[in-house]
Amino acid sequence: MSARRFFSQNPRTNLVRLGLTALCAVGAYQAFQVQKAYAATRRTVCAQDLYVRDAPAGIFIGTLYYGQSMDVTKYSPSGEWAYGFAYGNVNKWGWVQNGWFCN
Repeated sequence: MSARRFFSQNPRTNLVRLGLTALCAVGAYQAFQVQKAYAATRRTVCAQDLYVRDAPAGIFIGTLYYGQSMDVTKYSPSGEWAYGFAYGNVNKWGWVQNGWFCN
């Protein structure tokens, strides 16, 4: 479509067309962005129960029970806390105290 056919005599129509074009361009940019990948280690809980928190020593958001698992993606600098996706009844991202996983 040529520029002459795209733009009309009505400024309001031109503004709507430009806005829709910009919206489509932003949507296409966001749709094709590549997300950073991470490597997770699936760990199994060996404690009777293990509290999942929103931060190391933070607010309680759920409980993992014996035999349930968590995909650990990182550890706190001290190594006392593990962060990842907690499966089971929790099904959320969170922190747990490290050392309660089976070897």
